[in-house]
Amino acid sequence: MRNTFIKSLCKQAEKNNKIFLLCGDLGFSVLEQFAERFPDRYLNVGIAEQNMLQVASGLALEGYKVFVYSIGNFPTLRAMEQIRYDVCYHNLDVTIVAVGAGYAYGPLGTSHHTTEDIAMMRAIPNMFVCAPGDPAEAELVAKELCEQHSGPAYVRINKAGEKRIHVEKLESEKELPIFIKKKGHGSTVVFSTGAILSYSLSQLESEYDDYVLYSVPFISGLTKEAILKSILSANTIITIEEHQLNGGFGSHILELCNDLYLSGKLSVFPKIRRIGINNQFTGVAGSQDYLRKISGVHF
Repeated sequence: MRNTFIKSLCKQAEKNNKIFLLCGDLGFSVLEQFAERFPDRYLNVGIAEQNMLQVASGLALEGYKVFVYSIGNFPTLRAMEQIRYDVCYHNLDVTIVAVGAGYAYGPLGTSHHTTEDIAMMRAIPNMFVCAPGDPAEAELVAKELCEQHSGPAYVRINKAGEKRIHVEKLESEKELPIFIKKKGHGSTVVFSTGAILSYSLSQLESEYDDYVLYSVPFISGLTKEAILKSILSANTIITIEEHQLNGGFGSHILELCNDLYLSGKLSVFPKIRRIGINNQFTGVAGSQDYLRKISGVHF
């Protein structure tokens, strides 16, 4: 996904000379294509993520559409104060691209596990949170952020090698969940976000005879009206994410359903099962698949 996202960003930079890319001394074999083509709009800030967000804010104030790129935890946990006060408080056009979502950098340990970012980012006013599920959705998110969105945004993407789920090119409808597959009557509605999508589809195909699967790349864009249409005939809702259960994507769906129920638009509160990391640190290192299994991210 990271390669697809940067490739899409290059295409957008050809049309928009205000797109600027910053990185924190990484992205080798990925960012060169942007750096070589647009050297005046690329800067390696070094291992200084807090400073990188401040530089991004200054560039945004000068009219640039800025993207900052780093490994999951570093442009988020390390720079939360700058994100809150410099970017979001001033509603600046800065997008944080966090590569290595969830356990993508599993062998490097907890310092490289990005498992609380959705909860942190969606709690900050003005922040628009995205988590594409495959390369096609990564391309869609890049296009949406460059052509339509203006203001703070956060994108969590996996490392590399994700299976392409969508065969056809996607059109942007950021308020809607994206339909993936239906089997049987669809009485179990599954909402997946991020790179867990391929795993979700394979597990549902092997273990469930009655389900409908949706992907949600635009977490902040999902509206109550859009989700209502998806769950009206559901007996059970399942959410799945490679993120802590506390405050994550599943919590977001739960909140939307609660608001729909309180407003009377949803007559019966549905059964909701949230699948995610069991709110604990993983004190071991290992592959992404292994860490998913031992931390509770499975059906």
